[in-house]
Amino acid sequence: MKIYTRTGDQGTTGLLGGTRVGKDHLRIECYGTVDELNSHVGLFTDLSIGDHRELMATIQYNLFTIGSRLACGGEEEAERFKLPTITDADIAALEEAMDKMDADLEPMRNFILPGGHPAISQAHICRTVCRRAERRVVELAGQEAVPEVLLRYLNRLSDLLFVLARHEGLRRGIADRPWRPRA
Repeated sequence: MKIYTRTGDQGTTGLLGGTRVGKDHLRIECYGTVDELNSHVGLFTDLSIGDHRELMATIQYNLFTIGSRLACGGEEEAERFKLPTITDADIAALEEAMDKMDADLEPMRNFILPGGHPAISQAHICRTVCRRAERRVVELAGQEAVPEVLLRYLNRLSDLLFVLARHEGLRRGIADRPWRPRA
């Protein structure tokens, strides 16, 4: 099987159901950003020394699920293709993981600057790409039907990625870098 099809040479691509849209279509931007996030999550996982591999694998699976649902022309197509779904249990798992990690961390008293180690920085990159994906999906939801559970998952995931950045620092003995505005 060849990886190239030449069908996108004129600037269009096919949604899962076969509908052709421009590569600059908002739906493509949404699932492309989720795909970008998934790649960044993979890099964070490779850099991390934490015991987050199973959690991160589940997150990557869920991001692929979100991307596949966004690659459809709508929920009818997603059901026709029997795509997996994101559930309230998936969101609860993120919250549970966050609560567990947060219990190890000192309470925040300032905004935190990204950095201190490549793994910490990568977790923050994941967080900001996740926020961008969320903004794009919110925009799409203003134009087309999008399951609200996808938005809730992305919102909670960005919170988790912030906690992961701090927890990675804790495991490495690297203190948070607080932002202190100049007087």
